Amino acid sequence: MKIMNIKHIAFLAVLIGFNACNEPEDVLPEDEMEVFVEKPELTAGSANFSTYVSVGNSLTAGYTDNALFKAGQENSMPNILATKFALVGGGSFSQPLTNDNIGGLLAGGAQIPGFNPRLVFDGDGPAPLADVIGPVTPTTDIVLNNPTGPFNNMGVPGAKSFHLIAPGYGNIANLPAKLANPYFIRMTGATPDASVLELAMDQSPTFFTLWAGNNDVLGYATSGGDGSNLITEQTTFDFAINTLVSTLTTGGAQGVMANIPYVNTIPHFTTVPYNPLDPTNPDFGPQIPTLNTIFGTLNQIYTALGQPERNVVFSETEASAVVIRDENLTDISEQIINALNANPGFPIFVQQFGLPAEAAPLVANLLGTTYGQTRQANADDLFVLPSLSIIGTVNEAAVAALVGQNLPLELAGQFSVEGVSYPLEDKWVLLPEEQDEIKLATDTFNATIASAATGAGLAFVDANALMQTLASGGVTYGDYTLTASLVRGGAFSLDGVHLTGKGYAVMANEFMKAIDVTYGSNFEASGSLVNLEDFPTNYSPLLQ
Repeated sequence: MKIMNIKHIAFLAVLIGFNACNEPEDVLPEDEMEVFVEKPELTAGSANFSTYVSVGNSLTAGYTDNALFKAGQENSMPNILATKFALVGGGSFSQPLTNDNIGGLLAGGAQIPGFNPRLVFDGDGPAPLADVIGPVTPTTDIVLNNPTGPFNNMGVPGAKSFHLIAPGYGNIANLPAKLANPYFIRMTGATPDASVLELAMDQSPTFFTLWAGNNDVLGYATSGGDGSNLITEQTTFDFAINTLVSTLTTGGAQGVMANIPYVNTIPHFTTVPYNPLDPTNPDFGPQIPTLNTIFGTLNQIYTALGQPERNVVFSETEASAVVIRDENLTDISEQIINALNANPGFPIFVQQFGLPAEAAPLVANLLGTTYGQTRQANADDLFVLPSLSIIGTVNEAAVAALVGQNLPLELAGQFSVEGVSYPLEDKWVLLPEEQDEIKLATDTFNATIASAATGAGLAFVDANALMQTLASGGVTYGDYTLTASLVRGGAFSLDGVHLTGKGYAVMANEFMKAIDVTYGSNFEASGSLVNLEDFPTNYSPLLQ
């Protein structure tokens, strides 16, 4: 993990046996001497940290490297804050720690699908832990070994705003219907139907942090806007946020809120280029002439239909863009099929692939249904990080379907290469129209958050602005400059969404600075912000 280290050269004069005989040249000039200014003693101002409770989602829980595990939780933003609050009257801070540093969850000894061990750095990029050190088995089991609360850290990975006020969200009986969250099941204990908010209020907090709403847009974004995880409706979001704030402050509790970052500022959506197809790749380069022959036939149809922007051309000298399915394009499958079948030369074209001329209608149908709503990607498209491991691979389901249509296995494989001969599905890419939906929702959600914070007199952290700074050039704290670059930037963990230990430390500092502004504390002025040197950017694969 490469972090830019900024060296500060301090000049310090140690004067031993100083007397009146010293000449002027014996001491350093005044402008080269380090000036020591005594800092004020740390004070909480009007803030009451005696019972601190954090409410939120994975960013509150300490989720990192695509998993929740003990070391990540210990470096969670709320836990970092609690150590500082303890210096000015803050009490103990309990977290629902997992059983290991493997990550992933079990239910009665069986792996819960989608709740996998953490990612690690394998020298090239993110990789599953098992790929680096061999088979691993999580030991955190939501049936057999849940911890005992109450918990001050009420961060629940995956929770949307309305989940935080929903009864039964932590009841294992609701898990088969996907109406419960395995992480929250670990936290509810003898009150399985209690909501996150209720368990937070049971502790009578005097101070709280609330960073919620990210998943209300993030779920849609990470699924490529394919419709499997919708953006929360505005009225539902408003009700949830206002309920959280009004309830948390009923006992006079103070607090700080943060807003939602734009998805195009985080490396999960900015790491994979739209044009990753390298002509020097031996698996791709030799196929370019054949691919251009096939697409050349289609390009003539696109042009004839007045849609040359759909043309697909792979370069033999430069990186080429992947082929994607764009749901916003008019489906011209029938026009393609009809044009190919009407072309007297098409049966001859088909024969060059080792097929009989009689297969022409089959191939025409294949090309029409496959490329009736496609185009090459451009710089306005954003690709989700997991697409990096998909592009260029063979889609086995597509192969099976083509073989089922009597296409030879080898040819079926050639027509099933993700992003090349087989268009990338919607779940792998955020189209400009989908990005606009997300931005609009983020802006309106953030307006709700800011209004709720202002109305309740709470401190406010503009996490969106901070992430934009990370993405545009970086944030410097002491000797470290962190950026939004995956792996090397230091701020984001290997999943491209969640922060590293250093990233959470930066957020903790931002929260303390906001508390200073609203409640008159002096974490920053007293030199009590956390030192990023004390926090990691990655975790060893051997850490278990």
